[in-house]
Amino acid sequence: MTEAVTLLRPWWLLALPLLGLLAWRAAHRSAPLGDWVRAVEPHLMAALAARGAVRPGRRGGQVLLVLAGALLALGLAGPALERRDVAGFRNLDATILCLDLSRSVAEGGRLGEMRVLAQTLAEAAGTRSVALVAYAGDAYLAATPTTDRDSLGTILFALDGATVPDRGSHPARALALARRTLAEGAVVTGDVVLVSDGGGLDEAATREVAALAADGHRLHTVLVTDPALPPEAPRPDGAGMARLATLGGGSAGSLDAPAPVLAAISETLARHLAEGGYAVLAWRDLGRWLAGLALLPVLLLFRRSA
Repeated sequence: MTEAVTLLRPWWLLALPLLGLLAWRAAHRSAPLGDWVRAVEPHLMAALAARGAVRPGRRGGQVLLVLAGALLALGLAGPALERRDVAGFRNLDATILCLDLSRSVAEGGRLGEMRVLAQTLAEAAGTRSVALVAYAGDAYLAATPTTDRDSLGTILFALDGATVPDRGSHPARALALARRTLAEGAVVTGDVVLVSDGGGLDEAATREVAALAADGHRLHTVLVTDPALPPEAPRPDGAGMARLATLGGGSAGSLDAPAPVLAAISETLARHLAEGGYAVLAWRDLGRWLAGLALLPVLLLFRRSA
């Protein structure tokens, strides 16, 4: 709904149109509550009415039932306010950037743009800690999880094709290192961003992405393409990168169109914790009070007339 107000279980709002339909039917087609006219034989009802034993029914009970149902549905939808102390749980969340520094990427003409994007992703993470993994033929933790964006920027802009001495491209090793870093930091819901041209994607990389998702983390991918690549150079694997993002429950973008990944990384800490199953830490659920108010119209159904 807004950054500070949300619905934790919005699908319960689907009950409101159904309640409206039932209310319309009760008002136009049903007899008053306690319809004894249909339950008692006509001659017996006439005899009871003649003795003064029958009172006219009222439809007020139907309105009260609909009101109670509406309040209960709104309560179950979970209107919630963001907790003021949610920033205290930022250690439960982290972002890890995995940058491909293999020859096909580092020796192209877009390494500078890739550095700028990595810095933008780090800024989009807000107060969450960010780590940096550089990989080619092997993977190395270039920066441990930190909230110091200045030091991270210094490391980022020092990366080049000579940073990783191992030739080749093995994203599976970078993803395995990212997963291990998240586990060592006891991060319960994290984002891993793979910035690559898709070189070296294999079954091992797919297994690592599945393991990240099983641990409660998300994988996003940013495809790096270089129009100046020579004809004999391997082509970027955009389909493979998109497939990994889908498997990892994240977003797929490119160096030219990174908006989907930036939007995912920019989610507030509260919303990210809620997606990871830790909504109780991030949001104050007001639904119980609305559900409790549903008892008031129900209690009125039990009132006795004079």
